[in-house]
Amino acid sequence: MKSLQSENGEIRGPGRPRDEEVRKRLLKAASDLLEEVGFGSVTVDLIAERAGASKATVYRWWPNKASVLIEAFRDAVSPDFPFSDTGSLSGDISNQLCRFSRFLQTGRGKLLAAFVVGAQGDREVAAALREYWIAPLRKRGTAVLDEYRKRGELPAGIDLDLVQDMMYAPLYYNLLTGYSPITEEYAEMLTDTLLTGLAGKARS
Repeated sequence: MKSLQSENGEIRGPGRPRDEEVRKRLLKAASDLLEEVGFGSVTVDLIAERAGASKATVYRWWPNKASVLIEAFRDAVSPDFPFSDTGSLSGDISNQLCRFSRFLQTGRGKLLAAFVVGAQGDREVAAALREYWIAPLRKRGTAVLDEYRKRGELPAGIDLDLVQDMMYAPLYYNLLTGYSPITEEYAEMLTDTLLTGLAGKARS
């Protein structure tokens, strides 16, 4: 049976699914370009050219530039602050917030701030930020916190989305306004205040 040639020149057998290696190259290209030239200067054409693919290939996986850049950003940075279940609720929340605080002080943290600011006036950026950044990280956080809820360390009726709002909102606020320094000490104080409130909710 005759092989087919893809739009980026690669030879593939008939019926073969889209090449995951091409997708990985596109994400790597997007991540590199984001750090090299910034969000505003990256184009879909540049991403495709850097990855050795076609523009049409990019649009097979992502609807727009913001989506591929934010997914690439997430894949590059999320290993820096995995939300783990170690059996200690206070320790896990503290570790998560301290790691996230350290991340926000890096150049990549400034990129995240730029995404958040850009989302206020651009619907595509806002949608991509929710889908490719917030939703996956929230999903992991919900899974961890739900285990603590099942073990009785969080109130049975607690809204786990709201708990995560309370965890991250002060850090995002200070990232955008500069009102308070983002430090590990601040993250520890935030953890203590949050857990005190949750403990009071559990007793009520």
